[in-house]
Amino acid sequence: MRDLKDIELFLLDMDGTFYLGNKLLPGSIEFVDTLRKQGKNFMFLTNNSSNDSESYAEKLRKMGLDGKIEVFTSGDATGIFLKERYGTLRIFLVGTKKLAKTFEKYGHKIVQEDPEIVVLGYDTEINYEKLAKACIYLRKNLLYVATHPDINCPSLEGPLPDAGSYIALIEKSTGRLPDYIVGKPNPLMLEMVMKKTGVSREKIAMVGDRLYTDIEFARRSGILSILVLTGETTLEDLRNSSIKPDIVVENIGELAKLLQKESGE
Repeated sequence: MRDLKDIELFLLDMDGTFYLGNKLLPGSIEFVDTLRKQGKNFMFLTNNSSNDSESYAEKLRKMGLDGKIEVFTSGDATGIFLKERYGTLRIFLVGTKKLAKTFEKYGHKIVQEDPEIVVLGYDTEINYEKLAKACIYLRKNLLYVATHPDINCPSLEGPLPDAGSYIALIEKSTGRLPDYIVGKPNPLMLEMVMKKTGVSREKIAMVGDRLYTDIEFARRSGILSILVLTGETTLEDLRNSSIKPDIVVENIGELAKLLQKESGE
């Protein structure tokens, strides 16, 4: 297993790993301070495509995180992937206004008529008209891409239906599954990160709270995996799962202490 001291870039899941709801989790600031002191980098990596990277960065600032904040969403990864693979596209989007803004940032155009592709994200502004129109277009055999596969999104009130639940609904109606699902655990997400940062995979670690997205993503991508127990996964879940992380910590503050110990601080 790679040593933590060899890692240059830590990819951090957000909700359940660094914060929960609108509150930072224990040790979050200590972890960032440790990385900055050691000259290491971090990037927030989230499957949640309902917001754009700028909105997430602003949320983190309001919770007390200062300095440079870099956020990479499954929306960003999908926008880059589509542009590299197909060029700029006319997209019928099942997604939020902020996700539309993300795609436009990469040169794509959001349209209601004559699209080249249907893209599905975590749409917290969803309505029947969008779903119906998406299904009509998908029956015409248009390219179909989802930003990520998460079935539920965590909240303080409990799990809420996420993009994976919409994928299941659309499959029931049309018989179609996405041609590509870009977000974690698909290694495509890491390829987009490496293109953006220039850091090689052996120097990257993934820190997250979900076995089937964060840890499975790291496993498929060939990077170091670190599970925190502040979010979805419990010790019982871990014992019963075939997906095993390289490192398990109670919270991200405990990971900061491991880094300090390895560097002799």
